[in-house]
Amino acid sequence: MLSKLNVSKVGLKLIALGSVAALAVSLISLPTAANAESVATTLTKNKITLVIADETGFPLTDKLAEEFTKQHPNVKFKINRDSFANLTANSPRLLASNNAPDLIRLPTIGDTVKNKLLLNLDPYVKAYGWDKWSAAQLSGLRVNSKNVRGSGNLYQLGLGYSITGVFMNLNHAKTLGITAPPESLAEFEADLAKAKAANILPIMAGDKDGVVNFAVQALINTYGDRQKLSDWIYNVPGATYNTPGAIKGADKIREWADKGYFPEDINAIDYFTFITRFQNGEGLFEFNGNWEAANVQAKLGANSKFFLFPSLNKGGKHVAMGAANSFSVPAKSKNKTAIVYFLNWIHTNAAARQITLDVTGATPGGDPKTALPKVAAGSLIEDGLKMAAQLSKDNGYIDFMANATAGIYANAIIPQSQLLVGSKITGKDFVTAVQESYAKELGR
Repeated sequence: MLSKLNVSKVGLKLIALGSVAALAVSLISLPTAANAESVATTLTKNKITLVIADETGFPLTDKLAEEFTKQHPNVKFKINRDSFANLTANSPRLLASNNAPDLIRLPTIGDTVKNKLLLNLDPYVKAYGWDKWSAAQLSGLRVNSKNVRGSGNLYQLGLGYSITGVFMNLNHAKTLGITAPPESLAEFEADLAKAKAANILPIMAGDKDGVVNFAVQALINTYGDRQKLSDWIYNVPGATYNTPGAIKGADKIREWADKGYFPEDINAIDYFTFITRFQNGEGLFEFNGNWEAANVQAKLGANSKFFLFPSLNKGGKHVAMGAANSFSVPAKSKNKTAIVYFLNWIHTNAAARQITLDVTGATPGGDPKTALPKVAAGSLIEDGLKMAAQLSKDNGYIDFMANATAGIYANAIIPQSQLLVGSKITGKDFVTAVQESYAKELGR
């Protein structure tokens, strides 16, 4: 599997790419009763072994477990691994087993909450002070009593959180007289025009697999209402994609296509090709996520910058896509107090936060006021951490619209965005088609 939005570089990447079919990240569940007064926040002194079910190719849990045992020698770990596909398919059986693990990588919830297979983490929110964390960052990990994501009880936490933005080639920027990242949409568009006039590709992008939708959603985020779009992504009854903000954002993409701001062969360019071409120096800007920061840094070095897509007006609040590398605690875990202590430790302990960043390149989450892990000064990873802190401050996290349903990406977003950047349809056409596919899939 890919490794994008997968903090593990697997899960998060796919989630970012839009949960290509198999990955509709319904990151949540429904209530399992528990009272805030009843939960403990102290770690046992007894010798215990915590069992984690994780995907292959995700070394973060190994590194975190090693450090936790170093700090708490009485706690050992057993990490069972399987392919992402197998783990996803077998998770209901694992959760229902009398030998359920204590923690499980769970990118999709399915009926696990309805079947009372997950631990409700809400009682721990006050107990541990998680209410100080970014509410928007955690919203996709909640589900209400009607089995709708985005509100209700908390059933997951992330081991790393992705964030999206724009990479800039500073060599091209210098040539164009651009001295700093744009701080408004108007400034961003002025930079695009400068690049086009100088025969420098304004935006390196590809849409063979629909990834131009990083840019599509960035513009919809700018023109639209974050909560309304979140409601649509989380399948809230009555929510619609067909809004003035969505149409305006899609129309802007059509306008950029008409002006030649994208590669002429954009619909023939896949993800790997477009990131490679950007890293080899083609294009002033690239819409992507922090999972690519280290790769861009390795290729472009100090001649690169990573920033949040600007707000409509200078000084405005930012909205950007991000997703958690989601893990859940099975209701049948035999070590609930200890494993939740471990989850809290991952977000709050300095060594753990550093490991999360070093292994995944993703922000460790937690309280925005907590000191950031150490990174090389001026690096793109440092840019990503600052972006995450700003987004938490602005309460601007939003899930990927490609995660709205299991089929929305393949059935509507990819083919319709290809028509949009091919200057074949209008923004209204794009939005209408996506909404119709969504409504059909959900039976609305």
